[in-house]
Amino acid sequence: MATTEGFEEFYTGAVGRLLGQLLLVTGDLHEAEEVVQEAFARASVRWAWLRDYDLPEAWVRRVALNLAAERARRLRRQARALLRLGPPPQVPAASAEALALLEALRTLPMRQRQAIVLYHLVDLPVEEVSRLIGVRPGTVKSLLARGRRALANRLSDAQEVLNPP
Repeated sequence: MATTEGFEEFYTGAVGRLLGQLLLVTGDLHEAEEVVQEAFARASVRWAWLRDYDLPEAWVRRVALNLAAERARRLRRQARALLRLGPPPQVPAASAEALALLEALRTLPMRQRQAIVLYHLVDLPVEEVSRLIGVRPGTVKSLLARGRRALANRLSDAQEVLNPP
């Protein structure tokens, strides 16, 4: 007998009810979907013993309610912290060159992107970049060379963008 036998039927029968209930609790459909899905995910790994409950839906509901309460507390803490910090500083609009660089960087593999940003834009030495991304200095140099080549193919003025005046 599979340990997940009957879970799909249980899920199909209960998800709509629980989503409706949690929507009313959270006031936000996306938040309700997140907590209900997480509660069902937790139920699925415990289904072997949860399926014998008289009302397994009550267990899932309790988990979803707890998750919603935890998220609400976390959001309140974050909001209080942001209020203490005050409004964010005014950020100037991004230039066309900066947007082009952002788009080009998105096409690079993560390690190349990290190396390019840390070395060229943050102005860290190769050894520090090596330490931060967890690779040898020679690997950083290789990542930088490959990344610069890829960027040069995508940007007409890659050198100017990487080394602004």
